[in-house]
Amino acid sequence: MSFQLKEWSSERLEQVEQALSAWVPSDAPARLGDAMRYAVLDGGKRLRPLLVLGASDAVGGNGGAALRAACAVELIHAYSLVHDDLPCMDNDVLRRGKPTVHVAFGEATALLAGDALQALAFQLLAPDDARIPDRTQARLCRLLALAAGGAGMAGGQAIDLAAVGKSLTEDELRHMHRLKTGALLQASVMMGAACGEAPAQALAGLEGYGRALGLAFQVVDDILDVTADSATLGKTAGKDAAQDKPTYVSMLGLDRARAYAAELLEQARAALATTGLADTRALLELAETVVHREN
Repeated sequence: MSFQLKEWSSERLEQVEQALSAWVPSDAPARLGDAMRYAVLDGGKRLRPLLVLGASDAVGGNGGAALRAACAVELIHAYSLVHDDLPCMDNDVLRRGKPTVHVAFGEATALLAGDALQALAFQLLAPDDARIPDRTQARLCRLLALAAGGAGMAGGQAIDLAAVGKSLTEDELRHMHRLKTGALLQASVMMGAACGEAPAQALAGLEGYGRALGLAFQVVDDILDVTADSATLGKTAGKDAAQDKPTYVSMLGLDRARAYAAELLEQARAALATTGLADTRALLELAETVVHREN
C-alpha cells in the first residue's frame, strides 16, 4: 500500500496545532502571552514535530509522550527564531511571512517571550501524568536540553556570530551547522524514538538519519537564501551574503552545494535502511521533502 505523506502529515499537524493552541497561554501578563502565541501559532513548516511523530510511529511509541515532545521541540525552535531575529543577533524584520516578534511587540517583550517558550517546552515534557513514565519524561528532557544548549543550537549560534566576516574551513562550517541547525533536528528524531523502546540497531540508524537530515536542511537553507525571494521564503532572502556569513554556497558554489544536499539525502536513506524497523516511510518522505523544498 502506497504511503501518502500529505494525508499522514495533515492528520498529525492538526493534532500539533490544536495542542499548541491549548498549551501556549494567552493570559501571561503584559501581552507576554500574545507575543508567545504570535511566535508559535499559524506559521512554519512544523518539520521538527513531524520528525518526532514519524520516529515515534516507527518504534510504536507512546502517543501522548510523542505529542508533548513534538510541541516541546517546536517551542524551542520558535524561541530560537525570536531570539535569532533580535537586533543584537541577526536584526531581522520578517519571519514566517509576517513582522518578527520584536518588531510587533518590542525587544524586551520578544526576549521574554523567547525565555517563556523555552521554559514551557520543558514543562510540557514533564507533566503530572502517570500515562507517561518518569523515565520517558527524563529521557525527553535530557535529549532536548542537550540539543538546545551550548553543545547544540546555542553553541552553533555562538560560532555563527563569531564567524561573520571570517573564513571557515569546510569542517568548521559543517561543525557549526551540525550544532546550530542539525542538533535540534536530530534530537527531534531521537525524541520520537525515546517515546518507545527501540533496539540499539534501530537507534543507531535513526541517529545517523537525523544527523544527515539535519545537515541537509541547512545546506538547502543556504541554497534557498541565494535562489529564492523573500515572499517565497517567508523571511528575508540574501541576508547571509549581506551579513558576510560563511555558507555552503559561498564555500562550495551553488552546483556543489546542491550535489552535497543530494549526497546527504542518500546518507539519510541509507541510515534508515539499517534500522530494521518495519515502517519508516514517513521519515523517508520527510527527508525527500527537506532536500527538494522551495522555502
